[in-house]
Amino acid sequence: MEQQAFSRRRSFNRAGAISWLWKTLSGWPLPRLWRFASLVGALVYRFSKRERKVTDLNLAVVYPGLDASERRALAMQSMRHSTATMMELGYAWMAKPERIEAGIVEVYGREKLDGARAEGRGVIVLAPHFGNWEVLNFWLSSHFPFTAMYEPPKIAELEPIIRHGRERMGAQLVPTNPRGVAALLKALKRSEAIGILPDQEPDWGSGVFAPFYGRNAYTATLLPKLVARTQARVVTGVALRLPGRGFAIHFLDADERVYSEDEVTSASGVNASVEASIALDPAQYQWEYKRYRKVVEEQQGHPEANRFRLY
Repeated sequence: MEQQAFSRRRSFNRAGAISWLWKTLSGWPLPRLWRFASLVGALVYRFSKRERKVTDLNLAVVYPGLDASERRALAMQSMRHSTATMMELGYAWMAKPERIEAGIVEVYGREKLDGARAEGRGVIVLAPHFGNWEVLNFWLSSHFPFTAMYEPPKIAELEPIIRHGRERMGAQLVPTNPRGVAALLKALKRSEAIGILPDQEPDWGSGVFAPFYGRNAYTATLLPKLVARTQARVVTGVALRLPGRGFAIHFLDADERVYSEDEVTSASGVNASVEASIALDPAQYQWEYKRYRKVVEEQQGHPEANRFRLY
């Protein structure tokens, strides 16, 4: 009982400190946030062994043509952007809406969403971990009926803050279960927009292996099921950071393979669509995520598994 009480107090104290930080940083101007994130990100790269190792290994896989110094520079810049995203959460969730709207200085490809809805089709937005996806959520839910899946945070005390921040402009959050999938289908049939994380590894049984930068990555198969039942249009959406100035929203046509009924073909198209968005600025992708984890898990026990081990 005492241990449980201690754990609850520690969780509450962490939640309080994090929410205080978000609230404080929400009032900072974007140029100041970027300068601070650049300093902290360099320290994270230097002292956080886990994030540095995963980032370096991922970059070695996807950009084998870069030499060690080029990869190191890209990894450090990526860590700065990832740190900026974390520091901008308070801005995205708590700052006045008109201030965030003013910080979105450019929007490219909106006609792709408007055109689909004019045709009576829903829009599936593939939103990878690139730039600031919370700013993308803000913009989408400000301009369209928008539904996205939501998984509560590990620190339960933070859920009201996160949920309010994501829902305050009208977004509907649904659970990551069959009931949530049913809600996504209904939204698409109403010619609305929904958001999907295309680069988050699903649980075993909910995905297939498909190439991501030439190496198999376990990829969710929800998309072809949604497309087959709704004829929705698929686009990739990102909020590209313009350091010190704001953000540019980009909507890109998804790779045509995403419309295939074959799950591996569709997943290959999803990964190619993510690659196309990363090409806008590779440093803004969250390379510290273990995208190839399931490949390693599958190879456990294989006599040559260690030859292929990344993480």
